[in-house]
Amino acid sequence: MRVIDAGDVSAVRSQAIWYGVAAGVQTDSSPALTLVNSIEPYVCIGLHQDPEIEVDTDYCRANGIAVLRRRLGGGAVYLDRDQLIFHFIWPRRRAPGRAALLYPRFIEPVLRTYRALGIAAVYRPVNDIQAEGRKIGGTAAAILDEATVLGGMLLFDFDTATMARCLKVPSEKFRDKLTVTLESYVTSMRRLLPAVPSRAAMKALFLRHASECLGVAPQESTLTETEAAAVAAEAALMTDPGWLHRAGRRLVPAGVKVAADMHLTEGAYKAPGGLIRVQLLEHDGHIADIDITGDFTCIPGTGLAGLMQYLRGAALSENALSANLRRAVEDLDLPGVGPEHLAAAIQSCRHREG
Repeated sequence: MRVIDAGDVSAVRSQAIWYGVAAGVQTDSSPALTLVNSIEPYVCIGLHQDPEIEVDTDYCRANGIAVLRRRLGGGAVYLDRDQLIFHFIWPRRRAPGRAALLYPRFIEPVLRTYRALGIAAVYRPVNDIQAEGRKIGGTAAAILDEATVLGGMLLFDFDTATMARCLKVPSEKFRDKLTVTLESYVTSMRRLLPAVPSRAAMKALFLRHASECLGVAPQESTLTETEAAAVAAEAALMTDPGWLHRAGRRLVPAGVKVAADMHLTEGAYKAPGGLIRVQLLEHDGHIADIDITGDFTCIPGTGLAGLMQYLRGAALSENALSANLRRAVEDLDLPGVGPEHLAAAIQSCRHREG
């Protein structure tokens, strides 16, 4: 297993490096692990999230906190130098093909690393890590061409107050409650240990357990010229506003009557695999247009666009919608999200007279 430790890097580079490695993976490539710490604070949203819904972009802009979209699913998270960001990058044919098997396999080294420090970490499906009933890390996965990727963080510390401030919320009272909730239900090495281990010690432990769990021999490596070029290209893409806002298309302001028998509404449903947000343009009992976003994972990453395209024109009756959704997700891996959850999210948007 190639170990590409880039050390302290910019926010953009912290997300571009792993993708640059993944972009070049072939069937006979060696597995890789990338390690970075971001020297700049930033909010990283999941592939299927809408920044204008999830993030207080005005606050982030005013306080020099970048907002970046990653190529992995999951929810928005605040990152700074207190997290060691890792990405396992495996040739697709050498990794589990389904998220239900992928997550526990690559999370196991994380669990054992924490346990070696005296932290009783456990895996909480679909993709979280907990200690003493509190979250101490989340992970996200994707399959990108020939690469299977699982990324996450080892939390030396976590700034819950800034995380709460960066998220978009309906009121300041809600934000106060969010701050208290994050403080109560998110933990870190600083909170659980008498002394926080050094980065070097943490890396050594992590590599040892990755070797044992995954059956690989870690070997220090650097980016190839091809990978470095791919990293530069990804960094340029990540700073393009079109990439950040690509899932944030607005049909028209939500909750309005557009014309006779045509309404635009929005709704949400919390599935085991994450929050599903839907904007629905309904015309005469059919889906005229639909946007689906959220903090869930969809593999492949392009699958959500295909799902939305498939649903346009579909009838919104319960039986027809359920049948269409079952067909639409047959070739998608949506851990913790089934056709019944998507149907509930869509039905939550339905215009009701009266």
